Amino acid sequence: MMTRRRMAMACCSALTLALGATACGGGPVSAGGGSKELSGQTLDVAGVWSGAEQKNFQKVLDAFTAKTGAKTRFTSTGDNVSTVVGSKIEGGNAPDVVMVPQVGVLQQFAKKGWLRPLSDKTASAVNANYAPVWKEYGTVDGTLYGLYFKAAHKSTVWYSPEAFEQAGVTPPKTYEEMLKSAQAVSDSGLPAFAVAGEDGWTLTDWFENIYLSQAGPDKYDQLATHEIPWTDPTVVKALTTLGQLFSDKKLIAGGQKGALSTDFPGSVEKVFGPEPEAGMVYEGDFVAGIAKDQFGKKVGQDARFFPFPSVAGGKAPVVSGGDAAVVLKDGKNQKAATAFLEYLATPEAAAVWAEAGGFLSPNRKLDLASYGDDTLRETATSLIFAGDSVRFDMSDQAPASFGGTKGVGEWKLLQDFLRDPSNPAATAAALEAAAAKAYKD
Repeated sequence: MMTRRRMAMACCSALTLALGATACGGGPVSAGGGSKELSGQTLDVAGVWSGAEQKNFQKVLDAFTAKTGAKTRFTSTGDNVSTVVGSKIEGGNAPDVVMVPQVGVLQQFAKKGWLRPLSDKTASAVNANYAPVWKEYGTVDGTLYGLYFKAAHKSTVWYSPEAFEQAGVTPPKTYEEMLKSAQAVSDSGLPAFAVAGEDGWTLTDWFENIYLSQAGPDKYDQLATHEIPWTDPTVVKALTTLGQLFSDKKLIAGGQKGALSTDFPGSVEKVFGPEPEAGMVYEGDFVAGIAKDQFGKKVGQDARFFPFPSVAGGKAPVVSGGDAAVVLKDGKNQKAATAFLEYLATPEAAAVWAEAGGFLSPNRKLDLASYGDDTLRETATSLIFAGDSVRFDMSDQAPASFGGTKGVGEWKLLQDFLRDPSNPAATAAALEAAAAKAYKD
């Protein structure tokens, strides 16, 4: 979220993908002492990250090198992690560790027999340092395989304070207030929202926040595991609510057609770039990194956020995504892989990226002072204190063929809904047909 893909498809914090791009360990970052017991060994790590995210993760890898002596190689897989990793396993060139961006893919890897369980030391750290929900998302059939190192707070709406001031509005508390504020922003001469419709995953995030607040966490859990069908009335109701926004061309920069040709980085540029075309953009905390690094905005001053508002009297949602570290059975360096996950489970490792920015950790033992600005601390605090009420990105929990593949499944069907939101029931039926096939597979 990405998941996943959600955090890997932007030019800074969730950046444009570079399939197969490889970076080998650079200068070490001090991680404190270490016996260098892994000197002479090389650890191969794969993940979706590229651009600034890859650069910042390299700092974590370098800190591990400084601590243990192990060299590292990172390969950016691009969006289709399961396909790339599967081909590497079949070719006898499996990485040692994969940073998996989707619960559904983690489950797929485990059921294929590709993964080793986490070591007792790592599992103990998860029990001590994480809310139980994170352990649950890393567990398949009672065995803990995944350590969630990087998280995303995906219930944040980012806005231009200048646009809000010009429109005479303040951050809304409810979805209904948000639509009224959006109308005021549009009436002031600037479309309210930049919607990244070219990237179908952003549309799933819109739906999930509305659904979690409107239908509640129990229904959310049932839909995420396909215990209820996508034709359930709660789904049609959430699509109808989302359609209120998608059907109003004045509220969306470029209308539906413009949204469908706007990718995630482009949506952030429309709000925080040199020539603003919208007042708000919905997406996760990683928007801040792009606004800051690509467009020079001071987060908290030039770029601010408000929590995704409550819908129809429900509670304000807290949807998260995340990247879980897993150890592949076919990796050539099990000792280094095990040591690396034990390191990632520490607040020390999380602090390396937290200081660099564009990162949230679900590790409760990480000192919030490690984050580089007040806005990151605010989003991290919200994520940590949400505890077990956090719900993981729903599409990331689904089989990849339904919830995580470009041009098919949920991504495509919600793009179709953005193009024509006039029939929520028909969209729900199409989603159910695709989900039934994927979950059966």
